[in-house]
Amino acid sequence: MITRGNGLLLHITSLPTRFGIGDLGPASDAFIQFLLDAGQRYWQILPIHPTDRRYDNSPYHALSAFANNPLLISPEQMVTDGFLDEPDLSPVPVFPQFQVDFDAVISYKERLFNRAYHRFRDRGSSQEFMRFCQKNAWWLDRYALFMVLRKRYAPSLWGDWPPELLDPDDIILENIRNKESDVFEKERFLQYLFSIQWNRVRDRCRDAGIFLIGDIPIYIDYDSADVWSHPGFFQLDNQYKPTVVAGVPPDYFSATGQVWNNPVYNWDMIQKDQFSWWVARIKHLLLQIDYLRIDHFRGLVGYWEIPAGFKTAIQGTWKEAPARDFLRTLARKIPSLPLIAEDLGIITPDVREIMQEFSIPGMAVLLFAFEEGMADNPYILHNVSKNRILYTGTHDNNPIQAWFATEASETEKKNLSLYFGRDLSADTIHMDLIRLAMMSRADTVILPVQDLLGLGEESRMNRPGIDIGNWCWRLAPDELHSGISDMLLNLTAIYGRI
Repeated sequence: MITRGNGLLLHITSLPTRFGIGDLGPASDAFIQFLLDAGQRYWQILPIHPTDRRYDNSPYHALSAFANNPLLISPEQMVTDGFLDEPDLSPVPVFPQFQVDFDAVISYKERLFNRAYHRFRDRGSSQEFMRFCQKNAWWLDRYALFMVLRKRYAPSLWGDWPPELLDPDDIILENIRNKESDVFEKERFLQYLFSIQWNRVRDRCRDAGIFLIGDIPIYIDYDSADVWSHPGFFQLDNQYKPTVVAGVPPDYFSATGQVWNNPVYNWDMIQKDQFSWWVARIKHLLLQIDYLRIDHFRGLVGYWEIPAGFKTAIQGTWKEAPARDFLRTLARKIPSLPLIAEDLGIITPDVREIMQEFSIPGMAVLLFAFEEGMADNPYILHNVSKNRILYTGTHDNNPIQAWFATEASETEKKNLSLYFGRDLSADTIHMDLIRLAMMSRADTVILPVQDLLGLGEESRMNRPGIDIGNWCWRLAPDELHSGISDMLLNLTAIYGRI
């Protein structure tokens, strides 16, 4: 980050719309305007790849590392761009106001997507669409074919498809494309629609002087176009099934660790291929956003490998990854790497050395600062350096209000009072910690919108280690009103962040 500034963390799905889920239409425009009015410099989002019911629609369980999530396509913008007419949107179901009902949203939007695609197909493909397909064919065609086959053989994972489809040749793929041309073209069309809307949001952010911070899950789902297309880059057996999976050892969030079940990379093969898949992945994402947060960055240096089939992560072991060679390769391809390392949890000296060598800033989370040994805590205000990104909390934390009420230990509450020099109120604790973050030396402070609004546990985005019921929270309409933006603007000015 170049200058001192603030930003807000809010995933696109959480924006208020009448269509049951946040999207890239007027709701995004309104949030960008709020950021501008409030003097904010950054908008941080979660991953925008395609999600699936099977994985609780988690943005960290993606069907592709390159494709984008059609559920974020705005119906209103489809009308504006001529892909639908206004009457096509009706009837709009009565969606929950504060939660995403993904099943209902998927059902409604699928109807709109079918109507828009058939109209687009019947009119004849545009030159702009063909240019998009040609430019992105290197990932788009394989993704579309994967989605064709995934729907044909549902609910089976790709490793259980017919043997000839596990490592298919070009002739087989071309035959599938011809037989399922309508399904194939619709998948490409949805990615095209997303790109039109995303580019408009991207331009709107640039015009407002707001930088987008994206997020990349370090691992890829087994049930993805990428593992199917590049099985040699992952540790699979001769039946194309994972031999080991990724996760983390016991930590703050779980006494038994976390088993993520993502296949682990075959770093030897990736390194021999000069990290081409990884380089393409990073380059592709940096065309969409300005800064890229790498979730679980330490996995690029050393990762927790768990034998496939185990229910807890306790049986895992640490393995080394070629981080230095990878990042040198990346730096040659992408000068001035705009990366942020998610370096929370168990971080060893070798990870810190890599971050320092490649000038990659890490994160500090204020909610973790008041435990035993507060004076030496790396996240306490007086220990946070200029180049760290300081958060009050992340999407994995309870909002401040709920943390203080239900999670903070007596030691943490005592240390909070000692640090502030006064007793703290549950009603104002969120603003106390926001002020504390803003007055820090950290050049960049990111606030979850839930903390800014003083919301409770009902607004929590994710509960690590719990596989269902996450990623659903939505803002209420007009919850981010001018009074909030004026207050945030004043704080931003007071602490020299404009």
